[in-house]
Amino acid sequence: MVARLPGTTFELGELYENAVSDVFRPMFAGGGLTMSQVVQLTGLEPYIIQNWVKRGFLSPPVKKQYSKNQFCRIVIINMLRESLQMDKICSLLSYINNRLDDESDDRMGDSEIYNEYCNLLFCMQGRELCQKALDSETEKLVSAYDCDESTKIRLKKVLTVMALAHRAAQLRQIAEQTLCEID
Repeated sequence: MVARLPGTTFELGELYENAVSDVFRPMFAGGGLTMSQVVQLTGLEPYIIQNWVKRGFLSPPVKKQYSKNQFCRIVIINMLRESLQMDKICSLLSYINNRLDDESDDRMGDSEIYNEYCNLLFCMQGRELCQKALDSETEKLVSAYDCDESTKIRLKKVLTVMALAHRAAQLRQIAEQTLCEID
């Protein structure tokens, strides 16, 4: 079974714990990614990413290079925009650190959030996405995280919303495919 990192076009043999770290480490070893690389890895059009920068959802690239945090911000927004409105996504991204910008040293980075989200998906593989299982797995992930208690609570809520929104998008896609079969 081929697994794709959510919000990207990047395919793995299978999803595994800390896959994001393993995949992204060599990608960012030489610095950031260019717009063409981001476009290739996300399937987004350049004007969409530029619009997100213009609207303040994403900080501008430095020397035409997107950092790992910026790339993860793009991937998270891309993943969530299929089921949540942009204002809700912005609220979610602001909630974890009490601010929307993505390049602050004193906060949890989007790359950490995305990595933990993919770890949650790995833990949930083969299990039905019910609230009890989701609560249990997010609690396990967050309890092992090295941060203050209020950040853990916010991280747990953010991961839960991300999982539910991602699943909603998957279900919508299945519904649309089924509807096409009816026509």
